[in-house]
Amino acid sequence: MSQPAHRDTPWQTHTVLNQVPPLEEMDVFSSNLPLVEAVEREGAGWVRERACALGRLVGGEPQQQWGRLANENTPVLHTHDPQGNRINEVEFHPAWHKLMQLGVEHELHSLPWTSAEPSAHTARAAMYMTAIQAEAGFACPITMTFAVVPALRAQPELAAEWEPLITATTYDPRSIPAAEKGSAIAGMWMTEKQGGSDVRANTTVATPLNGGGPGGEYELTGHKWFCSAPMCDVFLTLAQTDEGLSCFLLPRILADGSRNAFSFQRLKDKLGDRSNALAETELHGTWARMVGEPGRGVRTIIEMVGHTRLDCVIGSAGGMRVGVVNAIHHTAHRSAFGKKLIDQPLMRNVLADLCLESEATTALAMRLARGYDEAHADAEAGADSSDAQLFKRLATAVGKYWACKRTPNHAFEALECLGGAGYIEESVMPRLYREAPVGSIWEGSGNVMSLDVLRALTRSPRALEVFMAEVELAKGADPHLDAGMARLKEQFADPATLETRARRVVEIMALCLQGSLLVRHAPPAVADAFCASRLAGDGGLEYGTLPAGVDFEGIIARGRPQS
Repeated sequence: MSQPAHRDTPWQTHTVLNQVPPLEEMDVFSSNLPLVEAVEREGAGWVRERACALGRLVGGEPQQQWGRLANENTPVLHTHDPQGNRINEVEFHPAWHKLMQLGVEHELHSLPWTSAEPSAHTARAAMYMTAIQAEAGFACPITMTFAVVPALRAQPELAAEWEPLITATTYDPRSIPAAEKGSAIAGMWMTEKQGGSDVRANTTVATPLNGGGPGGEYELTGHKWFCSAPMCDVFLTLAQTDEGLSCFLLPRILADGSRNAFSFQRLKDKLGDRSNALAETELHGTWARMVGEPGRGVRTIIEMVGHTRLDCVIGSAGGMRVGVVNAIHHTAHRSAFGKKLIDQPLMRNVLADLCLESEATTALAMRLARGYDEAHADAEAGADSSDAQLFKRLATAVGKYWACKRTPNHAFEALECLGGAGYIEESVMPRLYREAPVGSIWEGSGNVMSLDVLRALTRSPRALEVFMAEVELAKGADPHLDAGMARLKEQFADPATLETRARRVVEIMALCLQGSLLVRHAPPAVADAFCASRLAGDGGLEYGTLPAGVDFEGIIARGRPQS
C-alpha cells in the first residue's frame, strides 16, 4: 500500500520566515544622533568617549539580560530572620545589583558634584539617558542619590559626613554602617496616606533629643506610605516639629551596627518599575538628624525634588529612545503586503512622528541640564537669583510636565508598530509601556507641575521674560513658531482664569521651547515637521498624523539605530 504523499514531505510548519533579527550589541549612545549632537552643542563634548564606552556596555548584557531578570525576579521583603528578629531586609536579584553597580561606577549618581570638567550636569544627563535604556527601575535610587547632595548642603556638618560616602564610586548593598562600606545610596520618604502631594498635611512627628535644632538629633514617629528603594543607606524625610514641617536625615543602619527603629510593613505591588522595591514604612522612635532650619523642611528638601524632576525629563527621553529604536528596527526587517513595513507610507508617518517626539524631548532634556550647569555656576559665584536660576526653576517644571505626559502614549504607539510581537513580554515593549506613567506621577503629578509653573511665575515674574528670551532666540526663523510665541504671550492676558487653564499654558510653553530648540539646532526636516504639527495644528491627536509633505525618510534616518 502506498503511503500518503504528505508523509514524505519535510516538516515545515516551524520554518522561521519574515521574522526580525535580535537587536543586540549596539552602542546605544553613539547610535543616538540627536543625543550625540546635543552633547557637543551643550558644552559636554569631553564626555563623549566615556559615553560611548557606556553605550557599548548598556547595549550588551544590561539591556539584553539584566533588565529582564531584575523585573522577572522582583524584590522580596523579609521582615524577620529565622529566630524572629525584625530585620527589614529586601532581597533583590543579582541582576539588580549589577545594574546598581553599573550606575555607581559610571558616576551617574555623582558626576556634577565631583567632576572638575565643564558642563558636568550636561555630561551626566547624556550618561543617564544612555544607561536608563537598559532598565528604568534602578535609575530611581541612582537619581535620589544624585539629588540628595544639594539638599544635604543646607546642613554643612551633615554634608561633610555624608557627601563623600554618597559620591563614592563603589556599590555595596550590605546592611552595615555606611562608614564601614565607604559608600552610601540615598532615598527619600515624603508621602503619607492622608496627604499625597500635599506634604504639609504630614502627621509624622519629630521629638527633639538633647535640644534638637539644625543638625540636632530627633526621634520620629509616623507612617510613610511610599518609600522608594527601601534598602538605601540613608534617607531624607519630613516630619512635624513645634516650628512646622522640617527635613531630617535618617540612616537605615546606625553607626553602632544596629538597625534604626522603623519597620517595612509591605512592598507595594506596582504597575511598572517592578525591579525596584517600594515600601510602606512605620517609624517608631526612629533616630534622625535635622537638615536645614526648623519649619523649613519643604524649602530644604525641594532642592532634592528639583534634581529628581530633572531626571524625570532625562528619563522620559531615554524611554522614548528605546521605543523609537525598537519600532524602527522591527519595521525595517518585517514585510507585509509586498514590502517592508518601514517603506509603507502610513508606517513612515508613524515612525517619523515618534522620532520627532523623541528628538524634541532629547533636546529639551539636554538644554535643561545645561541650565543646571549655568545655575550652579552662578550660585558658586554668589548670585542668588540669576537668569540661569530663573530659567532652571521654570523650565524644570514645564519640561517635567510635558515630557512625562508625552511618554506613555509614545510607548504605546511604538509598541503598536511591532503588532502582536510588541504585546509579548520578550519584546521589552510591555515593560517599557508599564514604566512610562511613573515619571508623570513621581515628584509631582500633572496638576502639581502645572500649578508649580504658576507659582514660579508669581514668585519671580521675571522668570517668564527669561523663558521667552530663550524661546525667542529662534524668532523669525519659522512662521509657525512665531505664531506659537504670540499665542503663548496671549495666555497671560486673563489672570483670573489662569489656574483653570494651567495645563494649556504649560503645554504651549513646552512646545514653544522645544520648537525653538529644534529650529535652532535640528535639520530643517525635523524642525519644519515639528512646528507644523505641534504649533500650527497641521497634525492630529495621535502619532502618525503628520502632513503629507514631510520629509519622512530624513527624519527616520536620524532616529535609525546603528548596530
